Amino acid sequence: MIVPAQMRIFQIASQAFPIGGYSHSHGFEAAIESGLIRSEAAVQQWIRDAMAFSIGSYELPVLVDMGAAWVAEDFDALRHLNDEFLSARESAELRSATVQMGFSMRALLAVLPDLPHALMKTLQMMHEPSLPCVWSAAGAAWSISSSDSAAAYLWSWAENQVLVAIKAVPIGQAAGQRVLLNVGAEIARLARRSARQDANLRSNFAPSLAILSSQHETQYSRLFRS
Repeated sequence: MIVPAQMRIFQIASQAFPIGGYSHSHGFEAAIESGLIRSEAAVQQWIRDAMAFSIGSYELPVLVDMGAAWVAEDFDALRHLNDEFLSARESAELRSATVQMGFSMRALLAVLPDLPHALMKTLQMMHEPSLPCVWSAAGAAWSISSSDSAAAYLWSWAENQVLVAIKAVPIGQAAGQRVLLNVGAEIARLARRSARQDANLRSNFAPSLAILSSQHETQYSRLFRS
């Protein structure tokens, strides 16, 4: 039986969820422009590496910790986690992307039902809520488990990367689906791990991603904002 929480997962992970994810490549476009990504295999390796060294090893644990802070109504811890996450963004574009998507998701949640008043009030008072901060708020409000919330977050990011590859490498639609099929098991594994990972084990060491994202800021011809 499909329960409402599961339906919410499908909703927020969908590319139809209007928070602007389609306008960001998160450094991927710069990798394509530089010639590092030219094939389906290279696209898959890029996604796996980004998940292993940045998204899955840092963003997901932070997302889970934020979810726990929402449930406990520990808003001081939440604000600290949000500030820490923003300070860890490797480039101006990556920071801008998470803030823009956070703003967009917050505005969307404000017109959706079922959001507790205290939760929305806290979100509205935050100057720059990051995407993980707002995403975890929705997960807490809709009783989505931490592992499911993390899996949906990572799937949404990976699917967006594949869409970037289809447009900009380019690879075909079938190739894009093969990439998603192949990284699906890794997404599930990282989501499960993030739900039980100690905060001291967070790692965000991806220097090539930082360099490419910074280069994208001055890239002459581009389709994406980051």
